[in-house]
Amino acid sequence: MTRDTGSLELAHARIAARWGSRPDDALWRRIEATHELAAVLTLARASSLSRWLGGIDAGTGLHIIERLLRERWRQRVNEVAAWMPMPWQPALHWCAELIELPGEQPWAGDPARSVRHAPEAGAGDKDAEEAAALLARWLARWRRLLPHDGGRETLERTLVPLLEAHRRAFAAPHTADGWALRRELQAKLVALLRRHAAEPVAAFVYLALCALELERLRGEITRRAAFPTRELAA
Repeated sequence: MTRDTGSLELAHARIAARWGSRPDDALWRRIEATHELAAVLTLARASSLSRWLGGIDAGTGLHIIERLLRERWRQRVNEVAAWMPMPWQPALHWCAELIELPGEQPWAGDPARSVRHAPEAGAGDKDAEEAAALLARWLARWRRLLPHDGGRETLERTLVPLLEAHRRAFAAPHTADGWALRRELQAKLVALLRRHAAEPVAAFVYLALCALELERLRGEITRRAAFPTRELAA
């Protein structure tokens, strides 16, 4: 093994270790019930969530928080890619670009996005069409980067349909509880991770779980940074 080439065994071990150290529900409940941003950051830094928080403190502005979280996402993607055999690394590295797609960021749909900007009236349909076209181009290139072996078939049969179904459900006009959809997605991703733990698909499933974790943490941080005096929802 070279410094630039991982293995399925290395990836399996690293993913299992990282997944085992994930924050539990009790920590998330404490974070959700904590009002001050500084206290939220202290709780998060005492857990594996600290990997997302480099450079962020209670005085960091929203735009810098956004930039730093994007950087942490790219670092996480590149780290996971390095664990994998070389043929799988290009497709994994390409996942870093998802954060730049409109509506496809790990935090897409979070109410705190409104602190950045609101779409112009009547622009929704056009924006949705442009976002769909960009995602289609991203997917086309991602598929070209995938190696042609059994791992590709597993990805296409399991993870891709699951994420596409979630995207459609999240975008549906009648969607009322986005967090319920996220919890459902997470449960299905965890089942996939356990079922295919030692296969290439596990690296992509793990990144999807990382994206959900980042989305959740980002929501807790930016809500408090944008509205420091607002009461927490009951």
